[in-house]
Amino acid sequence: MKYLIVTGQSGAGKSACVRFLEDKGSFCMDNIPPMMVPKLIEAFDTTHTRYQTATIAVDVRSGEFFDAAAVARMIRELVQMGHLIETIFMEASDETILNRYKETRREHPLCQEGLTLGQAIVEERVRLQPLREIANHVIDTTNISSRTMNKLLEKHLSNLTAEEPSMRAEVMSFGFKRGLPRQADLVVDVRFLPNPFYIETLCRHSGLDDDVRTFVMEHPVTKEFMVKWKDLLTFLIPHYKEEGKHRVVIAVGCTGGAHRSVAIAEAIGQFLREQGMPTEINHRDLILEQARWNTPVEEGES
Repeated sequence: MKYLIVTGQSGAGKSACVRFLEDKGSFCMDNIPPMMVPKLIEAFDTTHTRYQTATIAVDVRSGEFFDAAAVARMIRELVQMGHLIETIFMEASDETILNRYKETRREHPLCQEGLTLGQAIVEERVRLQPLREIANHVIDTTNISSRTMNKLLEKHLSNLTAEEPSMRAEVMSFGFKRGLPRQADLVVDVRFLPNPFYIETLCRHSGLDDDVRTFVMEHPVTKEFMVKWKDLLTFLIPHYKEEGKHRVVIAVGCTGGAHRSVAIAEAIGQFLREQGMPTEINHRDLILEQARWNTPVEEGES
């Protein structure tokens, strides 16, 4: 039997996640007091059932029964006992969650402790950090539709066919002018590389296009950097595995997130795949930058 623990921030899409998994044939239990999880797993393991996966949602709604650090320890212990468990952590930006609560006019669970909505959102993020750190999958729903979220879940579910969860990588490009990605484990700043934005024939092409990719990747500084960066990753990845880490997020940033970071992220992702590591590549700010190319931009932006 395979188990999915769904947790994360209130308002980040946990309920939608559970509904999707139920539609996919998983046996789903929502808002379960964490101390019941081992007993539920024991019951499933000793019962003949048609279900291949069980989904258990645990979060701050359990009130005094919920302690994220204790739940994280419990999950680690269950995995060490041989149970196949993967944890999905749902999150979104504070502003996004605030707007969602205003739209639905529902009360945040921590508001019952006398906190304002804004305080509750910040406090919950802090309390949930131990679970975020052990999660196999962190899904940020800030800028994605429910359809996109379902596609992400579909990808993550396919990994459950393996007998044991393997280490996976996500390589993402981003623009520093829109802020650092919170989920990143490693951040590399490639703004030291020559910028295609200032070349007329390249500025409205992205790092996915051959001309920009060639410009970035064939520069001598880039070649030297990639040798050193690949060497660092080759050193780090085995140590992450030894520590029990199941997922590593590598964020590559340039100014706008459309040229240098995109080309480098693609190259890093390809390298990791060649090493046999399941790897996803996404470009956080590329669409936003492409939308700006049809409007005047200020000097120094790319």
